[in-house]
Amino acid sequence: MARVAVGLGVRDLAELAGVAQATISRLERGEPLKPSTVAVIKIALEGAGVEFIPENGGGVGVRLKK
Repeated sequence: MARVAVGLGVRDLAELAGVAQATISRLERGEPLKPSTVAVIKIALEGAGVEFIPENGGGVGVRLKK
């Protein structure tokens, strides 16, 4: 959801995060990844304008930065 919200394709996000396209696909399918891999993908998404919202009773989510 976050990737699409900022208009990134799988290839684009993979390049920004410095990971393989298959890694992004595995993440999106819900397959387990190393925490360090998830961290670099999160940083790339944040750099692209995504803000991650912590659990606040309504569940974890994302939104675009203002």
